[in-house]
Amino acid sequence: MKGEMPLNRRASAGWRLVLAAIWLLPCLPVEGARGETLYNGIKLPDRWPPANGSPKKYEPMAVPYLQDPPAVVPIDVGRQLFVDDFLIEATTLKRVFHAARDYPGNPLLTPSTRQEMTRSDEEGPQEGVVYLGHGGVFYDPLEKLFKMWYTAGWRGALALAESRDGLRWQRPKLDIQGSNVILPAGLEAAGWDNAVWLDLETANPAERIKFLTQRSGSAHSLQVSPDNKTWSEEVPTGKSSDYCSFFYNPFRRVWVHSIKRDGPNGRTRYYSESPKFLEKNIYDRSVFWVGADKFDAPDPEIGDKAQLYSLNGVAYESLILGMFYIHLGPNNRVAGQGRYPKLTELKLGFSRDGFHWDRPDRNAFIRASRKEHTWNRGYLHGTNGVCLVVGDWLYFPYTGYSGESPRGWRGMYSGASVGMAVLRRDGFASMEADAVEGTLTTRPVRFSGRQLFVNVDCPAGELRVEALDEQGQVIAGFDKEACLPIAVNRTLWAVNWRGGSDLSELVERPIRFRFRLTNGRLYSFWVSQDESGASRGYVAAGGPGFDTTVDTSGIAAYREAAALRPPRLSTLSPKMP
Repeated sequence: MKGEMPLNRRASAGWRLVLAAIWLLPCLPVEGARGETLYNGIKLPDRWPPANGSPKKYEPMAVPYLQDPPAVVPIDVGRQLFVDDFLIEATTLKRVFHAARDYPGNPLLTPSTRQEMTRSDEEGPQEGVVYLGHGGVFYDPLEKLFKMWYTAGWRGALALAESRDGLRWQRPKLDIQGSNVILPAGLEAAGWDNAVWLDLETANPAERIKFLTQRSGSAHSLQVSPDNKTWSEEVPTGKSSDYCSFFYNPFRRVWVHSIKRDGPNGRTRYYSESPKFLEKNIYDRSVFWVGADKFDAPDPEIGDKAQLYSLNGVAYESLILGMFYIHLGPNNRVAGQGRYPKLTELKLGFSRDGFHWDRPDRNAFIRASRKEHTWNRGYLHGTNGVCLVVGDWLYFPYTGYSGESPRGWRGMYSGASVGMAVLRRDGFASMEADAVEGTLTTRPVRFSGRQLFVNVDCPAGELRVEALDEQGQVIAGFDKEACLPIAVNRTLWAVNWRGGSDLSELVERPIRFRFRLTNGRLYSFWVSQDESGASRGYVAAGGPGFDTTVDTSGIAAYREAAALRPPRLSTLSPKMP
């Protein structure tokens, strides 16, 4: 495209060699996708999941669909984010990544109950602990409540907290003692590290709550429940290290297990999948997945090599969002003797096929304070579900450790609380222009919707959009001059041309969009079926206005969320609506 800077395209021959090499590497025979073509045009290899990774390497994961993208990208599912070059054919805009910011009222849930304050002798005396390890935080549309499954006390009980707005939490009375405990502490009850998923898509109400817990040193088990009261029989997963988790990949309708195992480079993750959640010994057929790599810089004061402590995933709009817990040390012995928390920070990865991760920004998405007497000094944890969608915002629940309980007791695992980090919706990365007009032209895309929407911040600038045919020529009626200029800061805004906004004549045709931007940031675009702006993408752990995990509500969900938003949130970004 004239005036634009083509992106580098790597030859696909290298990836074909990698695919060929898979057959030469020893691997576990795993029943998988067998050449499946995904919703976004990506074709999976016949052998799935790939077994060509190695825990011995300390290199970033190769991402085949970025090296050899589809000729035409279907975009009917979800908002289309600019976190990588998958959608971009050419651009003069600059990509900028954004970190989440702490909610001003943090921490939101602090240790106070008997279970949370009881001193535990597991791994040294610890007390004053409320942690997501992994637990789960989801929005339940049946009750219009945010729900947080967390651990009360170090290696303690499984407990529940609830909230109307996601920021002010209460402990419901669930048992005859009037506590919020679901399963009491102990290896025969709550177990140790766990993970919870509120499954809104299941056809079986008895399996609405899915639960993974560690009930012995090297084994986990799976259970389901309709109501946090009645639980199924345990199904063993097979052996692993501690701190495993799972998530649902709705693009392929499989449950994905994120399995912790140690290797030559320390803690790493292995992968296994199944369309059935209660799958016996699912860990036994896992393949190496991902670890930290050479681009995960050590902490300058500690100096230890980075490790991947954990990895949570969730479907967000048109991709899988990954929360990477990067462990920076020191080791447990040093931190235990010093009676302060070890250091983990939260970084992001993005996947469009559910297995391969692109991690373009290695800065911390949620950063530890590293300061004594602060609630989030270190050892940060995310949670199952990863984030919630609340109008213009994404909420990221996370645990921080101070190393000292409210009563002053110090310990590596003492003084844990839960807070919230927030980010503009779709705000992981923006494509930006200054006073000189910049352009971004997509690869050929195909859609069935009728109305183009954008998430844009340009109140002091302007955005216009053109539609181009297969030869790169502007389509009459969809040119720059016909496009009504956009000069707003909105996370949902319709694009209109003077002849109207209906894209019916472009449906199912391979076309490109060209975005022309000055003094602004472009975060995402999508084509909706109607004027509601519903994306038909996935909304992570849910939020107000969404009855399922799919955005079929559009602007209506914004209205419901607006009634819940606390005033203090607006101080984070005064320009936001």
